[in-house]
This record gives sequence, C-alpha cells and structure tokens, in this order.
Amino acid sequence: MEKLALLLIGFFFSLAAALERSQFPPGFLFGTSTSSYQIEGGYLEDNKSLSNWDAFTRMPGKINDGTNGNIADDHYHLYKDDVELMHSLGVNSYRFSISWPRVLPRGRHGDINWNGISFYNDLIDTLLLKGIQPFVTLNHYDIPQELEDRFGSWLNPQIQEEYGYFADVCFKAFGEKVKYWITFNEPNLMIKWAYMIGIYPPGRCSQPFGDCTFGNSTAEPYIAAHNLILAHATAVDIYRKKYQAKQRGSIGIVMAIEWKEPFSNNEMDRLGAARSVAFAVAWFLDPLIFGDYPSEMREILGPRLPTFSSDEKKKLQNNLDFIGINHYTTRYAKDCLFSPCDSLTAESEGFVIGTAEKDGCLIGAPTAVPGLFVVPSGLEKAILYVMQRYNNISMFITENGFAQDSRSDSKMEELLNDRERVEFHRSYLSSLLNAMRKGADVRGYFIWSLIDNFEWLFGYTKRFGLYHVNYDTQERTPKLSAKWYKKFLQGSGIQSKANNCNSLNKDLSE
Repeated sequence: MEKLALLLIGFFFSLAAALERSQFPPGFLFGTSTSSYQIEGGYLEDNKSLSNWDAFTRMPGKINDGTNGNIADDHYHLYKDDVELMHSLGVNSYRFSISWPRVLPRGRHGDINWNGISFYNDLIDTLLLKGIQPFVTLNHYDIPQELEDRFGSWLNPQIQEEYGYFADVCFKAFGEKVKYWITFNEPNLMIKWAYMIGIYPPGRCSQPFGDCTFGNSTAEPYIAAHNLILAHATAVDIYRKKYQAKQRGSIGIVMAIEWKEPFSNNEMDRLGAARSVAFAVAWFLDPLIFGDYPSEMREILGPRLPTFSSDEKKKLQNNLDFIGINHYTTRYAKDCLFSPCDSLTAESEGFVIGTAEKDGCLIGAPTAVPGLFVVPSGLEKAILYVMQRYNNISMFITENGFAQDSRSDSKMEELLNDRERVEFHRSYLSSLLNAMRKGADVRGYFIWSLIDNFEWLFGYTKRFGLYHVNYDTQERTPKLSAKWYKKFLQGSGIQSKANNCNSLNKDLSE
C-alpha cells in the first residue's frame, strides 16, 4: 500500500506545472483546522457541561446518520498523538477551537472549570514544543446549553456579557502563548442555519423557510446577528484594553464566503450576485470595520435590521486585526428582487436563487457534499472582494477542504487514495497565489481538516481529513493528501494534472 501511494504521488506530481512552497512568503502560516465539538469527545468528562450540540444531536432526525460527538475522534485523550501527526506533516500552525462548556460549564453562573483550562494549556504547550503556532477560535458553534435554557442565548442581549466573560477567561489563561485569536467561526452560516432555516441548534424558524416549532425567520436572524456582532466587539474591547499590548497578539473573525457568479450577463443578475455576497459577508464585516450594516441590506430590510447606538458604532469601528475566510464553493446567483422567482425563501440567499447549474452544465465538479463544487477561481475572487471592500486588511484562509463520501461499503483503499483532494488543494492554492500576486495581504492557509471527524448534520458520513480515522479503533491513517501536503511543505515542487473544464467553466477564471 505504501509503495502504491508513493507511486501515485509521483505520477500525480509529474503532469503539469509545479506549485512550490517557496512561492509563498517565508513567514506564511500553513496549517490544518479542527473544532472542539467535531473532534474532542469526552462530552461530559472532567466537569464539562452539555453544549447546545450535545442537546441537539439527541433529538431524533436531526443528524443524517443518527450519531453525535460524544466520542468523535477522542482528541480529548489523543491530542498528543494528533499533534505528532501535525509535526510529521511539517505544518507551522494549527487552528482549533475552545469548548465554551468545557471551560465555563454554566457560563457566568458557575465556576471556571480548571480541568478544561488544564486540557487546553497542555494542548497549547504540546503544540509550541513542536514549533506549531496555536491559532485559536473562541467559538465554533458550541455554547453551554444552560445559556440557551436560561435566557435564549443569541436572541438575548445578555449573551454579550456572557461571551465577554468567557473571552476574558481565555485571554487570561492562554494569551501569553496564543498570538492569534478568532472570536467566531462562520457566524453568518450559524445564524442563518440556526434562526432562519432552523437546521442548527436551537432550531428556530418559521414558514416557508422551515418547519420549526418556534421562531420567526424574518426577524430573529437579524436580532441574533446583532447580539453576536456586539459580543464580538465586547471581546475585542476587553482584549485591546487588558491584554493585547502585553501579549502582543492579534484578533479577528472568520466568515464563510461562498462566491457567487451572475447567472447571466443581465444587469439584475450581476447586482444580485454582488448583493448576495453582501448579505452573507458584509452583514457582519461592515459593522466591525465601518460601524454599521451594509447599505445593500439597509435599503431592502429597512426597520427589520436593528440599529446601533452612536456609542456602539464607535466601539465597533476598526474592530478587526484580520479576517479569516472559510471557502468551499462557488455557485451562480439569479436575481429575485427585481425579477420573478419561484423561491419563497430567496431572502436566505440575499434575495437571489443560488444554483450550480447553467445551460445543463455544472459550475464545477461535484463533491460528496451537496451544494459544494470545485471552482478554484472562486477563492481568488472571494479574497479580492475582501481586499477591495476592506482596504486590504490582513487575511487568512482558515478553512478550505474537499469531502469524500463515507458509507458502510466504502473501501479503505479508495478513501486513502484521495487524488481528488490533492488536486483540489493544489488548484485552490494556485488560485490563492493569483490573489496574492494581485496584492492581497493573505498570511496563511489552513486545510479542513487534519482528521476525519463529526461533520455536523452529516454525522460521520462525510470525510474531509488528511488522515483517515477508524471510529471504532480511533486509528489514524495518512491519506495520499497527507503525503502530498508533507511533500509540499518540505519544499518539493508539487505538480498536477490541469482540470479539463468546459468553455463555460473556463470563463469563470478569466
């Protein structure tokens, strides 16, 4: 098997122009990403409390395969082995998240859990001993369930103080060793899926967006987002006033950016594609940099969009040291604001219909996750959008990854020989280089994910990892992509076959 893998690597790397580590700046961060609920397990161990995802996955029908993250990858016990995997790859950074209910099981209403503090201190120390920079996300979807039960979490302004307290505990406990902080992972997706579509906890929505017992899809997403934006500002204010000068770190936020191409050359579709990106991305980033919501949203939503006080606007402006970009796919956008559409839920896409098909042709090769397609040029365009709208603030590509199906009849050999994943990362890294050559200040690239893990609604039916995980034995096995990444990081030229795109898809790169 090992000889076959090496032969495949050699063949795969010999087919086209090289991509080399030396093409990136010397201090560029190359790493992998994970999140606490998806890998840790130990779900009630050492005084950790129930998280919202612990509670949500207990509900029948919520997760595709009926599973949960109770054990996941057992990273809580195997973290030293996983750090050794990273070290063997040669990465210089690792992005992970801190479990809020592991550190503060009851939020401000209870004591700090020093077992949780000890776990993350041990993880950070182990990383640093191996020369790997911790890149820490404070919140990657999971919160103590008690905060939901007690006051409704993100729908209540109390959450701002709760989150600020949690952030303060983490800055104090880990900040001397952590130089990169992320307040929130993909709040734009979390809010949309939790409060508009209702498929993430707490599962609130209304018709026609979804079939939930409680919720209001046209009001609650904007209330929850408003509280989250102000919670971010609270945490950043604490960090800058109490810790940043001494700890000399930086703090930012991570946004999911799905790029949108106009469905046609029609002016309405061009405006719709731009508006869709603004509704997804500028919704959060405009307040954190300019102090208010984007005009694209205010003009359409009017009073449904909350307002910031003058003091809040001052607190918000220039509230980021960097922006993280999670990018997986690109789709077409067809205007629904000025053109008749069949969809009653177009608001969830910024009043467009998002589609991957045009004239009978897919925008890119499909992946194992419905809705995710391989369109490398979309990463460059997403980066340039952030660069141009936000004055070329520093950026990191904090997630980029390729999914495989994981079925009961999946063959191990096929899962390990993940040539499509190798080509995916090679092509997206080339797209990243194109953006950097155009002046984009991008400082790192993190592959999702280090290891196969619990993939939210998909449970364990999708695999994104560089390392295959046997969930019965917890054995980690390197895939072809892990060997490729290691070879790339060692400085070897990485070559690969160019995509055979049809003329329609080639147009997206021009």
